Parts: sequence; C-alpha cells; structure tokens
Amino acid sequence: MVTQDNEQRSLYLSYLGYCNEHDFESMASFYTPTIKVDDIPMDPAAVTAQFLPLVSGFPDWHWEMRHLVVDGDYIAVHFTVTGTHRGTFQGIEASGRRVTISEFTLYHLEDGKFAEVWDYTDMDSLMRQIG
Repeated sequence: MVTQDNEQRSLYLSYLGYCNEHDFESMASFYTPTIKVDDIPMDPAAVTAQFLPLVSGFPDWHWEMRHLVVDGDYIAVHFTVTGTHRGTFQGIEASGRRVTISEFTLYHLEDGKFAEVWDYTDMDSLMRQIG
C-alpha cells in the first residue's frame, strides 16, 4: 500500500523533474489556481515567470535535492543549486562562472497541489560568485 508520505514524495520528485527541465507549463500544473509564494497570492503563470531570469542567466540551472521531509500536507526540501553564468543576470553580463548555492523551500499542499510556498535562496552568495 502506498502511504501518503510516499505519494507526496512522488509528487514532489515529478515536479522537480519539470523544474530541472525548465518546463514552466508543466511546473504550473502543480500549483493551485492562486498559490501563495512567501505569503503573496499569485497566479501560476506569474510564479513560473519568476524562473525566467534565472534560466536566461544560467541556462543549466539545476536543483539537486539533498534532503526531503514530508509531514502530512507539508514538504520541506533542502537543495544544492548549480548553474553557469552564461547570460545577463540582474544587470551583470555573463561571466562564465559556475555557481553553487543553497536553497530551502517549504511547500503546503491542498488537494495534491502546491497552495503555499516559502523559499529561501542564497542570492547574496550567487551575486558574490558572479560579480
């Protein structure tokens, strides 16, 4: 019998696959019609649009899951994120530098979709590495 934890884990791994493929349309299908990101209500398309500058500046942007914890309708994930600075990002021209940063994200699920997300990405470290 598949447990709820295994179902949540499976759901997340599917989502992460689309994230690493930069498949924004498929990513959006995992969100509720109005998803809260860091407590701000957003449309799914607006959420995925936030990833555009990242993958434009770092075409090989990749999330590697280090830890995943499921607690009922919550999923907590710790990542190592990598990418190569090949495009302009926040006004900084491509440097060709490889970056590695940490990211922590907490998801709240409702009816099998992400309804709330809280995220901490170490953008200060990223900016130091490229600039």
